[in-house]
Amino acid sequence: MAVVANPVDASLRLRFQTGSDASGNPVYRVQSYSRILPEAADQNLYDVAQALAGLQQHQLSAVLHTVQREIVVV
Repeated sequence: MAVVANPVDASLRLRFQTGSDASGNPVYRVQSYSRILPEAADQNLYDVAQALAGLQQHQLSAVLHTVQREIVVV
C-alpha cells in the first residue's frame, strides 16, 4: 500500500530574545504567521523573517518553518 504526503498548511514562527531572567537564562517571545504557502522556498521565508526582524526592537534568535502534511493512501 503506497502513501503520499500532501502539504495542506504551513506557518512561519520568529523567535526573539527579549531579555534574561534572574538566573541569566534567555527569555524568548515568539511571533507566528499562519497561512504560509507550504511550498514557499526556505530562502524566501528567511528573507521575509529578516525583513520583519528589522522592524522589531529585540534580536531574532530563530526562524521556524512548520509544514503540516496529510498522509493519504494512493
